[in-house]
Formats: sequence, C-alpha cells, structure tokens
Amino acid sequence: MHPTRGGRPSLALSAVLAVLGGLLLTGAAAPADVRVAEERVTTADGVELDTSLYLPATTPAPAVLVAHGFGGSKASVDADARALAARGFVVLTWSARGFGTSTGQIALDSPDHEVADARALVDRLAGRPDVVQDAPGDPRVGVTGASYGGALALLLAGLDPRVDALAPVITWNNLGQALFPNAAAAAPPPADTPAHGIAAPDGVFKSGWAGLLFSAGRDETSDEPGAAAASAGPANPCGRFTAEICAAYTEAATTGRISPATAELLRRSSPATVADRITAPTLLVQGEQDTLFGLDQADATARQITGAGGRVKVEWFAGGHDGAAPAEAVRDTVGDWFDFHLAGIGDDPGTGFSYVVPSGVRAGSNTPTSRTLAAPAYPGLPGAAALLTTPLPLEGDAQEIVHPAGGRPAAITSLPGLGGALGSAAGRISAFAADPAGQSATFRTPPLEASLVLAGAPRVQVSVARVPGQPAPAEAVLFARVTELDPDGRRTLLGGAVAPMRVPVPADGTPATVTVTLPGLVAPVESGNRLAVSIATTDQGFTSPVEPAVWQVDVTGDLIVPVVPGTSATASTVPLGPLVGIAVVLAIALLGWMGFRLRRRRATAPVAAEDGPPLRVSGLAKTYAGGFQAVKDVSFTVEQGIVLGLLGPNGAGKTTVLRMLMGLVRPTAGTVSAFGQPIGPGSPVLARIGAFVEGPGFLPHLSGADNLRLYWAATGRPAAEAHVEEALEIADLGAALGRRVGTYSQGMRQRLAIAQAMLGLPDLLVLDEPTNGLDPPQISAMREVLRRYAARGRTVVVSSHLLAEVEQTCTHVVVMHRGEVVADGTVEEIIAGGGAATFTVDAPERAASVLSDLAGVLSVEVVEGGVHAELNGTPRAEAVRALVAAGVEVAAAGPRRRLEDAFLQLVGEDRTP
Repeated sequence: MHPTRGGRPSLALSAVLAVLGGLLLTGAAAPADVRVAEERVTTADGVELDTSLYLPATTPAPAVLVAHGFGGSKASVDADARALAARGFVVLTWSARGFGTSTGQIALDSPDHEVADARALVDRLAGRPDVVQDAPGDPRVGVTGASYGGALALLLAGLDPRVDALAPVITWNNLGQALFPNAAAAAPPPADTPAHGIAAPDGVFKSGWAGLLFSAGRDETSDEPGAAAASAGPANPCGRFTAEICAAYTEAATTGRISPATAELLRRSSPATVADRITAPTLLVQGEQDTLFGLDQADATARQITGAGGRVKVEWFAGGHDGAAPAEAVRDTVGDWFDFHLAGIGDDPGTGFSYVVPSGVRAGSNTPTSRTLAAPAYPGLPGAAALLTTPLPLEGDAQEIVHPAGGRPAAITSLPGLGGALGSAAGRISAFAADPAGQSATFRTPPLEASLVLAGAPRVQVSVARVPGQPAPAEAVLFARVTELDPDGRRTLLGGAVAPMRVPVPADGTPATVTVTLPGLVAPVESGNRLAVSIATTDQGFTSPVEPAVWQVDVTGDLIVPVVPGTSATASTVPLGPLVGIAVVLAIALLGWMGFRLRRRRATAPVAAEDGPPLRVSGLAKTYAGGFQAVKDVSFTVEQGIVLGLLGPNGAGKTTVLRMLMGLVRPTAGTVSAFGQPIGPGSPVLARIGAFVEGPGFLPHLSGADNLRLYWAATGRPAAEAHVEEALEIADLGAALGRRVGTYSQGMRQRLAIAQAMLGLPDLLVLDEPTNGLDPPQISAMREVLRRYAARGRTVVVSSHLLAEVEQTCTHVVVMHRGEVVADGTVEEIIAGGGAATFTVDAPERAASVLSDLAGVLSVEVVEGGVHAELNGTPRAEAVRALVAAGVEVAAAGPRRRLEDAFLQLVGEDRTP
C-alpha cells in the first residue's frame, strides 16, 4: 500500500510510514541545473521498476543509489536525491517491487528479488558515460537508505563488490531476531559489547510492529486501476506480499512463534548473512529511539564487518522509528562520507563513534535539547578500547508475579512508531508507565552517589521459579525494562523499550537463571536518583501466552551498566528561551559587581536608608523604535519596610518598569533612584538590590547549589556576605539542590530563582511573578517569607497577576494600565476607593434606614448580620457616627470589595492582569 493512494491510513501507520518511507537526509531544494530523467526498467523476471535518474551540473561523476523505506516509493527520497545531486553525484532512485507504481510482489529484501533488482541497476550505471567508471562494468557507486532501504544497502554491498561506500540508516542485522527477540541468554554476553542483544531464534513475537508492517505492505486499493494494484488481485489478504512471506506472517500471528522455515526465510533477508563480505567503507547510523530495530542491530553489523577486516564508523542519533529523522549533523555526515569515499574530496571522516545524550531540557514546549559525545572508535572493535561497565547493586526480595489468562490486561510501554512517550512535549503519545497490578516485580539500586551516562545495553541476571500450588506452563515469557526514579517518585522508562525473554522453567521448583540484556539506550542519570529493573508478565507490543501462570522472580547479581567515555562534539543543551533568562541574570550580577567595585574604589560607606526612600520613580517613560510607548510618565514612591504590589493587565508596562528599575533598559525620560542614588549601569546602589526579572535563567547542566555559587561569584563580593544558608532555607529544595537544574520542575526553578535574588539579603528585593509554578502550600509559604523579609526593615516590590495573593501579601499597591499609573496607595485604600462598605450591626433593618437617609448614599442592602452600602464618597466614619447616633450598635465597618473588584473597575475592559 502506498500511503498516498486509496483509503487514509491510521494515525499510527501514517506516523510509521513517515519515518520508514524516506531517509530525509536533507530538505534542501535542488538547484535549477539538476536534471531528472524518469524511466521504467524491466527486470530479468519481468517486473517493471519505476526509476528516476538525477544528473548534476558536471559529469561524469560518482553515483549513489538511494533506496526508500518500507511503505514508501522513489517519491519518498526525492529531496535526498536532489541534495546529493547538488553535491555533484549522479543519483538513482527507484520504487522497489510491490511499492509505488512498480509491479511485482514484496519479498522483504530477498537476494533473489529486491537485491537482484539493485544489482541490475548497478549494471545500468556501469553503461552510462555520465558515471565515473573504476573499470569496465564497474561504476564508482555508493548506496544509502533507511530501514528497508538500509538493509538493501547492506545486502547489496555484501553481494556486489562494485559498491564503493555505503551508509545504511536505522536498519536490521538479523530480521528474524529483530521480529522475534529474546534478550535472555544462557551465558552473559561479551563484556565489551555496548548494545549486544542478538538472541536465540525462538524468541518472543514482536506482534505490534509486525502487524503494522504487514498492514503497510497490504494493498488496500486493489479495486483501483494501476499495475501495482492489479498485481495483487482482488480481495487478496496478503496484498503485495509474496505467498511465502504471507504464509510466514500468518503462522507467526496465529502461533506467536517462529518456525524453522520462517527463521530461514527471514535469515535470507538479513544483512547478517553477508556482513562479513562487506569491504566498502560503511557508515552505520542507528536511532536511540527505536523499538523496531534497536541499537543491538547496528552493533552486530559493526562487529561482523570489522571482524572480517572492513572499515566502519558508527553513529547513534536521537531519533529512529519511534522518534525524529536524522538531524542536520547526521545528514551532513552521510554527505561527507560519500564526498570522501566516492568523490575524493573533504577530510577523512575516520572510523569513530558518536552518540547523543539528551539533556532533559526543552526549548519552549516542544524541542528536546542534547549534546553529542564522540569516541575515537566503537568500543570493543579491533583496535578500540574495551567497553567500560559499572556494577550497581539491586535491592529487593524475590517477588511473585501473575500472568493473567489470555495475557490481558497487558502493560503498554510503547506503541509502534510512537515509542513510550505519549502526550509528551515532543508530540508523541505516551502510554501507561505502570504495569497492571500484580504483574511485575521491581528491584531498585540505592541512590546514585554520582551522575553517570548510560551508553549501551545494561544487563542483569534474573531467576524464575514456579510457585507451589499455582498454575505454570513449561516456560515463562517475561519482559524486562530499566527505569530511572527521582526522589519525588517520578519514573522514566529508559530507552523506551522492553527486553522480552522466553525462559524454560524446571517443573521441580528449581529456579532457572538467565542473563537478561536490556535494550540498548543512551540516558543520563542524575546523582541521587535510582535505577530500577522491572520484570513483567505482559507487554502490549508482543505475543504473550494465553495460559494463566504465577512466577517467582528474583535478581541474583548487580545491574551492569555500560559507559562510553567521550568528548563533547556538539551541543544544543541551552535553548534560546533560557539563554534570555540567563543573560538577564548575569547582567544583574554584572551590574551588582560593577556597583560593588565602584563603591570599594570610592571607599564610601553604604548609602544609608535615611538618605532617601528604597525606591522612587519619577516621570518614567519608555518609547521603542517605531513609536510604541510602553511606559508614560510613571511616578510612585516605595517606602522602607513595605511590600508593594505592581499590578496591571498584560502589556500595561509592569515588566518594562522593572527592567528600567534594574538598569537593564534605559528610560526615554524620567529617573529611577534607590536610597537617594540614581540607578543606571554600574550604579553603586545596585549592590543593595536583589532581583528576579523575566523568569528564571540558570545553566541547566549545573546543580542548583552550583548555580547559586556561580551567581554570587559573578558579583565579586565576599562569600561571607552571601548568606547562603538563609537563601537555601528559603528555596526549601532539600536534596534537589545537588541535582542538575535541567531536571527541575517550573516550581523548583522558581524557588531557586527567588533564593538567588535574596543572596546577600539585599535592602530592596524586586520579584517579577514570583509565584509562577508554585502550588498553594508553596504560595502560602512564599507569602510569609516576603512579609517577614519586609518586617526586618527591608523592602519588597512584587509584580504579580494573582490578585488574591497581592491582597494577602502586599501592604501597598501601584496599578498600571496602558503604560500609566491609574492608582497608588495602600491595599485598603485601593479596595475602598469606590466607597462600598459593609457594616456589622445589631439592627440591620434600622441601620439600612439610617444609611439610606444620608446624603450621597446610592444603595443599601440588608444581609445576614449587617448591611452593605454604596457610600459614593460619603466618609465611612460619618456613616458610623450616624448609625451610633441612631442607637445602632456597630461591631465592625470595612470595605466591601475585594482587590479584584477594585482592579477591574480601574482597568475597565482589559481584565487580564
């Protein structure tokens, strides 16, 4: 089925085809002088292949075959072909038999069919004068492709010595082992294997992926005209697949097992059969987010090629069948590989190894960030260093777990093509993080004393035994995975995949012990966090037994985690948003340092509070380029010992005022002074001001404590003046202070930012939206912190949109609207500004009559225990005197409105603070 024809594929299938269908080496457009020739080529067995030839501006040139992925066609790799042609290569693409408008049936990269077709295309390149020829009948040619196309590239290179370079991407080594994995082995795998996991033939059927791929190859449009549709015939349950492939899938789907015949069929379509014959330089690119063809598949191919004397470079990238297509760096690597090995230009790309480490930080809400580490060679290959491993003890007693009848309900750790992060910021769908009750056993490491980066496949020994008196078949089918647990209880499935195992269990109760090699992965683990190994009885992506069973599961050794030391090659760890915040924070620190240095240079004593109020704003205005006036003639004064709330709708100019207050923006007019001294870049008085403006900006790869120390060091002031302990008490982050800030929640970063602003216990504290990301208990605690801070003789200015919090926290308020101050006074004065008041009295009806007779009072309302009145300017004291004179006992008198009511009246229709 071609994804663009016939009925609309499912969401999951569409997502899979988007990755499988094309390599997506680059999206660059072709220059105008790239010519494209379309041609239908008939193979020896009568199949018609739809081909395209891309010719660069200058010929003769080396050639590159670009094979498409499963479910795609030559159209899927058009952009890739054009980009390579722009580099100067002759490029040949084609729709494989059974796809696009090519005829024939899908044989899964069979050497007798799809690979034979590719060899015939090399023959055609050998006869073209616009292709460089190394010898008669031997063109200079490379081959690349992703997934289905990547396996084709490896098989072609192993069977046709004319291939001079290849770059297979996210593909398989042994298709039988990829679709029927079994990570349990009788003996531990080699210690120098970073992603070893190739298992015995009788594995556990990966039914989720297999079913989706089979659907992608079925022809759902057989009633439409066209050669490809006609080849399948009407109502064909196997679509475009050959009868042999169809029978193998039917057998596997109904039995859940792989027969010797099916194993042999899949073996013939596996690069493992020819990898030891590949002598051409090979770039292996594999995805770290791939539950179809994991890192173990590329690992096995690399070992087989190098074991026979071949030359290999290995790259792991942050994507795959469950993630993104290769990023720009990978795309450039593929192009550079062919430049050097085919065209003889550029630097030798070598035979190194690189992998991508996620940072845990996202740019905005969608873009994950990372860094790339590089090692001189892939660990364990000839001439390379052995893989380093770290043993981590596991805690937990033997546990009994249940396999339900029929294998339902089943745990869902991933969905084909979507991985295990459903609903995440990356836009994929996230599945259950927890197993159904009673169906898994978990063993945890102690908290890590130091952070580490896992790179490869962890492994652990597991024992499985029958439980006396409980049902149990002859073998257990179990699923192992490794997760990271932080101190707050959140857990993350590392690698997004599980390792299935089929374990024969003795009937006499003796436990069976196996070594489980978990999925290959790359993951940073924070100090203080734990790793957990879970053994479950079900997984939605695999075929489970139907018989109920109860097993006793235990671990018999340490969790062995692989580590590959590397040097940083590239990084995208700090996105633009945090950079802005970091820049603001460092600018504030710099201004403080300049003020401190100037103050010391002048040998003057700190300015006394009596020399002027903590803050005075006079006639402040700011007009930006284009004439936009953000702030207009703003004036207000903040006295010592108060907490002032700066309020206003979005766009009112609050943040602009705060930035001018901190010397970060120069005003167009007016002045700002603190303690009688003007504020500007380098002003000595800035040393007495602590600020948190424009959101928290921290270096995400440093811990919270290190960020605070770095900030204070940037001020140039003595460490003894920092009062770090008080700041840490305010942050209340506990052990999280030792973790990377990149792992913090928004509330944790907010609390750390406020603690940073309070370093040195400044006389004036300026906070912009300090309660963002805090939960109600934290907001209440923050309220008390600010009150106590001001009660000690210091001053606080808070910009906030939480009107109820301002009402409970602040003593004074300045309300801004459209760049101007529309109200200034105590909270009580602002609330009472409209004249509405409530009187608690003993005789509400008589009180209502008295108040109604007062001049100017507009309305009176009797309520339980009192009366409300709209005084309309009549002083509240006068109303109380009138009530008392009439014999009404007044227990209390106060403003009726809330701050929110006053705010809405002041700003009119602009209601968003």
